[in-house]
Amino acid sequence: MVVYADLIFLLNVVIDAAILFVTARTRRLSFNPWRMVLSAALGASYVVMMFVPPLSFLFTFVIKLFVSLGMIWIAFGFGSLQQFLRTLGTFYLVNFAGAGGIFGLNYVFQTSGDIMNGILFSQTGTASFTLRIETWTVILLGGGTLVLYRLIFAGVKRKEELTTHLAEVTVVIEGVVFQCTGLIDTGNQLYDPLTRTPVMVMEASRLSAQLPDSWLKRIRAAEVEQIITAMGTEGEFVWQDRLRLIPYRGVNRSTQFMLAIKPDKVIITQSSGQVEATKVLIGLDGGQLSGDGAYHAIIHPKLVDAS
Repeated sequence: MVVYADLIFLLNVVIDAAILFVTARTRRLSFNPWRMVLSAALGASYVVMMFVPPLSFLFTFVIKLFVSLGMIWIAFGFGSLQQFLRTLGTFYLVNFAGAGGIFGLNYVFQTSGDIMNGILFSQTGTASFTLRIETWTVILLGGGTLVLYRLIFAGVKRKEELTTHLAEVTVVIEGVVFQCTGLIDTGNQLYDPLTRTPVMVMEASRLSAQLPDSWLKRIRAAEVEQIITAMGTEGEFVWQDRLRLIPYRGVNRSTQFMLAIKPDKVIITQSSGQVEATKVLIGLDGGQLSGDGAYHAIIHPKLVDAS
């Protein structure tokens, strides 16, 4: 039998790329076409290895799992554990649906051969394959697929609902522009108590190019008061006159402080239009505001209502 490895490789690249594309569309993920092709090439290379006898030891469940993990990581990156597992689950679900569809079409359009004792014979009289599916296998696979479907598409629905509250944020400070996606949170009622200026919270890492490394460490450790007290001893900060300390109540109900900076303006862009605000402070948060990286700022509702 002659095996054309190049044709098998190209065919599987196309199939894997299609599966990855459907996965991205299902999860509403952005992707890089070249990373998608590279991921599909990894999956296709694994299939070609099936025809190399010395590599038969690679065809185990663990190796197959690692290959699929590698494909998802190459195509979409890691992001967060929750996001990665949801994408992996969607990838498997699309694979199962695609394989089931191919099997069903093969069964429907099959016109030759007889099934005898569970063995399918072709017109030449040779055995093609054996099919034995136990009831418990069907129940487990079917139930598992349903659970996976609910988990994945529940997350997609939540993401769609979240998208309606997302906006593009542009912060301008002395000609320096910072851009990110922000979440309009009606629960954010943080104001500067002296001037009643609304505070929009942003991840400090978005301004890492302008902030000293020691500041970032203290912001993450919630030690922002030390930044102000050490201001004169650790050198001058170009935007020193724009800094503010905003008191807020933490999760343990104790009063804490957030370092904030006064921008020249903030531009919030939504599908309904654009809002520009000058009376606003940017509070710097040391953590990650969104577990899946969907947004990097929390927009004060007052800024949007001003429109």
